[in-house]
Amino acid sequence: MERETLVGANRLELLQIADAVAREKVIEVEVVIEAMAEAIQRAARSKYGQENEIRAEIDRKTGEVKLYRLLEVVETVENDTVQIGRNTAQVRNPDARVGDLLSEPLPPIDFGRIAAQTAKQVIVQKVRDAERKRQYEEYKDRIGEIVNGIVKRVEYGNVLVDLGRAEAIVRRDELLPRESFRQGDRIRAYIYDVRQETRGPQIFLSRTHPQFMGKLFEQEVPEVYDKIIELKSVARDPSSRAKIAVWSRDSSIDPVGACVGMRGSRVQAVVNELQGEKIDIIQWSADPATLLVNALAPAEVVRVVLDEESHKFEVVVPDDQLSLAIGRRGQNVRLASQLTGWAIDIVTESEQSERRQAEMQRLTDEFMSKLDVDEMMAKLLATEGFSSVEELAYVPIEELAGLEGFDEGLAEALQQRALDYIARRDAEFEVERKAMGVSDELAAIADLTPGMLVTLGKAGIKTLDELADLAGDELNDPAIGVLKNFELDEATANRIIMAARAHWFADEAPVVPADPPA
Repeated sequence: MERETLVGANRLELLQIADAVAREKVIEVEVVIEAMAEAIQRAARSKYGQENEIRAEIDRKTGEVKLYRLLEVVETVENDTVQIGRNTAQVRNPDARVGDLLSEPLPPIDFGRIAAQTAKQVIVQKVRDAERKRQYEEYKDRIGEIVNGIVKRVEYGNVLVDLGRAEAIVRRDELLPRESFRQGDRIRAYIYDVRQETRGPQIFLSRTHPQFMGKLFEQEVPEVYDKIIELKSVARDPSSRAKIAVWSRDSSIDPVGACVGMRGSRVQAVVNELQGEKIDIIQWSADPATLLVNALAPAEVVRVVLDEESHKFEVVVPDDQLSLAIGRRGQNVRLASQLTGWAIDIVTESEQSERRQAEMQRLTDEFMSKLDVDEMMAKLLATEGFSSVEELAYVPIEELAGLEGFDEGLAEALQQRALDYIARRDAEFEVERKAMGVSDELAAIADLTPGMLVTLGKAGIKTLDELADLAGDELNDPAIGVLKNFELDEATANRIIMAARAHWFADEAPVVPADPPA
């Protein structure tokens, strides 16, 4: 803004300038006028002294500029540039009271070169701040949308994009591999974040985000846009392969077929935008196992074993399907895991058979040594699904007697052997616990077995305070839990910790409710 803009402009031209700037920057005219008024105030302080409290007003209809100096009404004047005595003030305004502000008109000022430059800087900064605020308010609610823009420039692999009313950035790691853009290219991307930073709003775009694909399908498939078909989950290996799970609210509509389109026209439009990324469209299911089988296609799945506690699947596939199920560099199983949200362990039928045989042999040996039974009976117990001596000791006698070749007498004798073994073992644990110095107070916690106490002692946890300092997951976490081999659930682990902490609060006086007023 040149000096003549403010100095030579007549009153109406001032308003016209404000209106033109507001339209160009897409901000409110009031913001520009307020910026002009602040610029005039600063220029007036340069002339009349920075210590003065000066206000400028611009008439919104006529463009007339008025300057005032504000003076505070006080009993005793200490600074006559910003204060006025009460008696003097009441001569001008009989209603003036101490603490009031009186305005004193000032003559208009003529902008010098320096004052005009200062005014220009103030107005430019205010307008820029207003523009940045407008951009942030406009785009912060557009996270999750696809936008089109023109590549403005490329810096160190990052692409700066002109969106028309704002500038955005696609960082190098948010571009598809082997994808390059030049100035002037059109680009389509997904808004995944908008941040208000010191240098202004930062709009971050992505072409690798999983939801970018979802939004592309929304643009290409009317049923997705109309919410008849829902995209339940998306997993991507950008520019290489992707899996998308779809579900239809209308049972008469095939969600997979609708997304593929006639002769693949709809999915091909998305593939072209994503530089040839192969897309597997699968039927979503509320049953995790069914969804997993669909997600691992084209590999054939023989059996699925679900472990809800560890949120993990064990998938059994034919020996000749292993490489297909895993995919090149583990891509197929990785995408299936991302799509379902479950960890996946893939084994072949032969590997599972070997595992099962090894586990059966381990259990057989355990039952033979601990229960003093022959191999045939030990194998029978393992085959029937018993996985520990404890399970055998506490199973209802009717269930044990119902096994092939068993009667009630044999079942009772076998169960008694199991109980005798547990008693002998626990007695040995008790001796070991005392030898290690694990406290009796710790042993008194109901949920801790003798075996757990010995394990805690080996880990250096021998007192209530040492146990109380732990968190629940430090006991039962499958990877790092001290008692991870005892299959503690979260509720039991937390109950043990709280029991160890109980003595911390034993000395607190109970709160006795006050007697109600008579």
